Amino acid sequence: MIKPLPAIPQAKGFSAWLQIEKGLAKNTIEAYMDDLTKLWSFVAGQSMEFRPESITTQELQGFLKWINELGLGATSQARILSGIKSYFRFLKLEEYIDKNPAHLLDTPRTERKLPVVLAIDEIDALIGALDMSKEQSQRNRAIIETLYGCGLRVSELIELKLSNLHFAEGFIRVIGKGNHERLVPIGKTAMKEINSYVQYERSHVNVQKGENDFVFLNRRGKHLTRAMVFTIIKQLALAAGIKKNISPHTFRHSFATHLVENGADLRVVQEMLGHRSILTTEIYTHLDRQYLKQTITEFHPHGA
Repeated sequence: MIKPLPAIPQAKGFSAWLQIEKGLAKNTIEAYMDDLTKLWSFVAGQSMEFRPESITTQELQGFLKWINELGLGATSQARILSGIKSYFRFLKLEEYIDKNPAHLLDTPRTERKLPVVLAIDEIDALIGALDMSKEQSQRNRAIIETLYGCGLRVSELIELKLSNLHFAEGFIRVIGKGNHERLVPIGKTAMKEINSYVQYERSHVNVQKGENDFVFLNRRGKHLTRAMVFTIIKQLALAAGIKKNISPHTFRHSFATHLVENGADLRVVQEMLGHRSILTTEIYTHLDRQYLKQTITEFHPHGA
C-alpha cells in the first residue's frame, strides 16, 4: 500500500500569509501549495525527513534538478522555485526554522516572449466589424473601447462597477490583482461608449438581484464571465479578418505599447497597468524597439 504524504508543515499559516501579507490571488496561492506538494513528493521519494528544518540547500537543488528532468519548461520551473522560496521565507520570518535553505537558489532563466499587439488600424477594424443593429453590439463596442482605452485585465473589466465610474473626474476605480485598488484615467471615447451602452442597452436588461452595480451584463442580467469576453473578442477577430491569435489581454498590451511608442513615461504606464515592478512594464520598451526595427526595414531605402 502506498503511504500517503504527511501534511505540509505550517501549510495553513503559509496560505494565510500569502493572502494577507503578500496580497496574492487565490489561483496563485493554490499553485504555490501545489508546488509544495511536488517538493514533499520528492522528499518522500528520497526518504528524507519530513521536517523543513532538516532540508538543505543541496537537497533543494536536487529537487530543482528533478523537476527539470521531468521536462518542465523554464517558466514553470521558475514559478515552482518562487513558491518554494516564499515558503521557506515564511518559515524563517515566523521562526519555524533558523536558516533559509532556499535563499541561495538560482532562478532558471526564462525567455521573455514579446506579446501580441494590435495596430491601431486593426483595432479600428475590430470595432468596424460590429453589427450595430444587433443586440448587445453597443455593449461589445464599449468593452473593446474600455479594454483598449484603459488597459484593463479581463478580470478587472468584468468586475467593473457603476459606482466606480468617476467620469466627471475622468477616472475609473479598478480592483486589480491581490485586491489592490488603483485609479485609471479613461478617455472620452470609452466614456461615450459606456454611457451609450448604459443608457440605450443596459437600461432594458432585467438585472438580477445582486448584479445591479456591475457595468457589463449578459442578456440574462448577470455580469459577464471571462469566457464570454474571450468569445466576444474571438468572434470579432474572425469577422474583421484578423489572423493574429488575440485575447482580451491583447488590448492591454496594445494600450501600453502605443503609449510607450508615443513617448509616455514608463513609470506612468506602470501605474496605469497596476504593475508592482517596473521590470514587468519594461517589456513594452522591447516592443517599441521591435517596432522601430520593423520601421527601418520597411521604409528606409537601405533598410532591407
